[in-house]
Amino acid sequence: MLNVKNTIVERLLSLVAPHLCCNCGDIGGTFCDNCKNNIINASTDWCVLCGKSTKTGVCAEHKADFNQAYAVGIREGGLQRLIGNLKFRNVKEASWDIADLIHKLLPRLPSTSVFVPIPTTSAHIRERGYDHMLLITLHLSKMRRVPVEKMLVRRNTLTQHHANRKDRLQQAKTAFSIKGNIDSKVTYIILDDVITTGATISEAVSLLRSAGAVKIWVVVTSRQPLD
Repeated sequence: MLNVKNTIVERLLSLVAPHLCCNCGDIGGTFCDNCKNNIINASTDWCVLCGKSTKTGVCAEHKADFNQAYAVGIREGGLQRLIGNLKFRNVKEASWDIADLIHKLLPRLPSTSVFVPIPTTSAHIRERGYDHMLLITLHLSKMRRVPVEKMLVRRNTLTQHHANRKDRLQQAKTAFSIKGNIDSKVTYIILDDVITTGATISEAVSLLRSAGAVKIWVVVTSRQPLD
């Protein structure tokens, strides 16, 4: 749950010491409207896993089990700094701009949609003082008037930052469990910040499928090929 008092304080501080746009450096917010529009206008129909052209967000070379996928952009430049500020510099204001980027990117959603955020590890929540993906999802929920359900629950505390491909794939197998009941008529939209190997998303999708989900979308703020 958002801390209302802290949010008000942060808003007041932003008026006294306003943020700079992570992309162009202009004063006023963590990501200005012009830079948002530039990113969204540059967005294309690409595979979130490899970047190849596709209309569904995943190309035929991957055996992905989701119906549609969207990525705001490549994790580089201003977008990388925006995500990094939220995750590593405690700039909570960035969560609003990331949510707005996703809001501008997504098409009209099915009327039965539900947002399902990938939960942050407990260690990172303690370190930051918040679950960054939950923050983004709650903001997006207000923008799109789509409910949020925390159906994915962390089963381990392993982090994938700096992990190689093999370790990421292994960690993902025991990462989550399902909480609550799945409705086959609902379109579940999984949200995560960065996709690399796709291991985390694939495991989340697999769990939802096994529990009875029929329509599953994936939305990520950025894609980052794993070297």
